[in-house]
Parts: sequence; C-alpha cells; structure tokens
Amino acid sequence: MQKTASKKVINGWAMYDWANSVYNLVITTTFFPIYFTKATNAAFGSDRIPFFGKYFINSALYDYAMAAAFLIAAIASPILSSIADTRGNKKRYLMMFTWLGGISCSALYLFRGGNVEYGVIFFILATLGYCGGLVFYNSYLPEIAAEEDRDRVSAKGFAMGYIGSVLLQLIGFALVTVKPFGIDDSQAVLITFLLVGVWWIGFAQITFIRLPASKGTISEHSAGALTEGFSELRKVYAQVKTMPVLKRFLRAFFFYSMGVQTVMMAATIFGSQELHLESSVLISVVVVIQVVAIAGASGMAWLSGKFGNLPVLIGVIFVWIGICFAGYRMQTATDFYILATAVGLVMGGVQSLSRSTYAKLMPETEDTASFFSYYDVTEKLSIVIGMITFGVIHEVTGSMRNSVIALAVFFLIGLAWLFSARKKQKELQ
Repeated sequence: MQKTASKKVINGWAMYDWANSVYNLVITTTFFPIYFTKATNAAFGSDRIPFFGKYFINSALYDYAMAAAFLIAAIASPILSSIADTRGNKKRYLMMFTWLGGISCSALYLFRGGNVEYGVIFFILATLGYCGGLVFYNSYLPEIAAEEDRDRVSAKGFAMGYIGSVLLQLIGFALVTVKPFGIDDSQAVLITFLLVGVWWIGFAQITFIRLPASKGTISEHSAGALTEGFSELRKVYAQVKTMPVLKRFLRAFFFYSMGVQTVMMAATIFGSQELHLESSVLISVVVVIQVVAIAGASGMAWLSGKFGNLPVLIGVIFVWIGICFAGYRMQTATDFYILATAVGLVMGGVQSLSRSTYAKLMPETEDTASFFSYYDVTEKLSIVIGMITFGVIHEVTGSMRNSVIALAVFFLIGLAWLFSARKKQKELQ
C-alpha cells in the first residue's frame, strides 16, 4: 500500500506552487494585462494596435496570444511527458520549463508598448514555461501522496501558491505606490516583471533539491526517445478509453475549465475596460481573491472528505454559472468586489479539487507524467477555446459582457458531464 512521502518532500513539492504562481497572478491576471493595454494604447494612440502587419484590439490580441501559447503546449506536452516517463527524467523537464518561464518573465522588463511583437513573443514563452512545467509538477502528486491524502496535499500546493503570489503582488504594489528612487508607474511595473522571473527560478530550486528522482518505465531502450514517447502515449490513451468515470470526468473538466480559466485570465481587463476601475483598485481586489482562495481550496478539500469529490464539484459549478450571469449584469465597483470574493472562494476549490479528483480516478501506474499530460492537455485546449471565444465575441459584439455570458454555456455542458460521471460512479460502486 502506497504511503505519503515525508513532510520535507511534500513541502518541497508544494514550494513549486509558491514559485510559479507569481507568473499566474502577476503576468496573466494583474500587472501584465493592465500594462499591456495601457502601454500599447499610449504607444499607438488607440486600442487597435499592429502585430506583424495586422491590426487587433489590444485586449483581444492578449487573448489570442494566451491561446497560442496554450495550444503549443497542448501539442508538445504529451510527447514530452511520455518521453519523461520512459526515460525517467521529468525533473529535468520541470527545470527546463522553469528556466524558460522565469527568463521570459524577466525579459518583459524591456517591453515598452511600442515593441508589440517583442512583448507578445516573450509573453507566449513565459506562458509555455508555466504550463509546460505544470505537467511534470502535477504528475508528482500520485507518486508522493497516498490516495486518501491527495485532496489535502493538492490543496496545500494551491494554498502555498496563493500565499507566495500575494507576497510578490504586494511587493509590486508597493513599488507602484511608493515609487522608490524616483521611478515612475511604468518602471515599477517593469521591475515587478523582472522580480517574477527571479522569484520563480529562485524558489523552484527548493523543489528541485527535495523532489525524488523519477525512474524510467523502460529499462532497456530499443528505439529513440520520440518513438518510445509516442508508444507510451498510445498505451495511456488505450487505458483512458476503458475507464468510464475518468473519461466522463475529463470531458466535464474540459468544458468547465473553459469558463474557469477564462474568467480568471480576463477579470482585470474586464474591470479596467468595462467598469473603468483604477489599476490600484484592480490589483487590490485580485490580492483579496488570492487570500480568499486559500480558504476556498482548504474548504473544498474538507467538503470532499465528507461528501465526495464529484458531488462537491457539481455544487461548485452551479456557483460558477451564477457568477457568469452576475458578471453580465455587473455595473458598479461594489458589484465587482462582491463578485470577486465569490470567484476567490470557488477558484481555489475547483482547481485543487479537479487535480486531486483526477489523481484519485487514474489507475495505479508508473506512467504518471503521461497520464497527467492528458489532464493538462485537456485544460490547455479548453483555455485555447475559451480565450479565443472570449476575444472573438468581444471583437464582433464590441462588449466583453457578451463574452462573459457565453462562458455560462461551457459551465452548463461541464455540469452535464459531471452528473454523467457521478451516475456512472454510483453504478460501478
């Protein structure tokens, strides 16, 4: 029977969430999207900006860039994870993506608004570093935690991520507010981008030291790494097809993730452009969301222990559907604050519980990176569709409110598949 790893290993694993979550908060949620739209507006005198000869609304271009990064990662990560399983070198891949993401975040220090192509390329590379590393990070969960501890350990990782990201967010906020050494607002934000890379790479070293080395699933290699990687991928796919509950859960996760991830990534741009809130207000609200999300992740882990993972997820998705309708009707800053608090409560819970639910439903296997690549590819493709849908509806209709209400459809489809997975789970018990 599998035992949970030592506290030192668990904390080392969770520390990676502390390290890389600063990208997710500072780069995709607060400072960078706000800076990107303002800096490009200032550089070109309009929200329609050029990108390699074509013109886009700057916020929509941000959505498309995010979608492109996740699409590239979705194509590459299954192959890389399968190679990592066969060769036993997933820690090396985790390190590689960490350095890629960290260096790219710091490179955004040189983005000034007029050099749009430079900013978008390094934003995409930073995103690739983040989502590429998550495949290998997540795949350690079933290796270091016994099944009964996976909800708790997964929640610990997310909680550490929220705490770490809030600390750097506050440092960045202090730079923008105090403006030490005579720097202006833009310089303060650019220094924050630089700090994100240093923070990410620096704290990740604790993870690299404490996580155990993985073993390859193939002891004698009769083919090249790419060939064996594809072979591993086919083997995992064949297993997934025979697991009815896991298969239905992945379909549900695919659809509701379109909504969850898009809401999280587009929230600050929505607050800025639709409600015309100040940057300092938006950053403060996101800090509150992160703090509330810590309680949300821990609370969902406790509820899942009492009622089961799938019933709790079903309840959470109902809340998300309500958030979409409330977001469409939102008019004032107070509305934004109230809704942001609600988002925080369910944001941490749905992410943490989704990861641990998948870890529980997958079979006992050594192919953990390959299995988790299916989970991560599902999430990445959902983000691609979600962000493109959000951007296209915004460009066509001229309002992000229509984009928000469209996300409710994704949540409803995901909810239907969760009910199907729960029904099948009961039949098999």
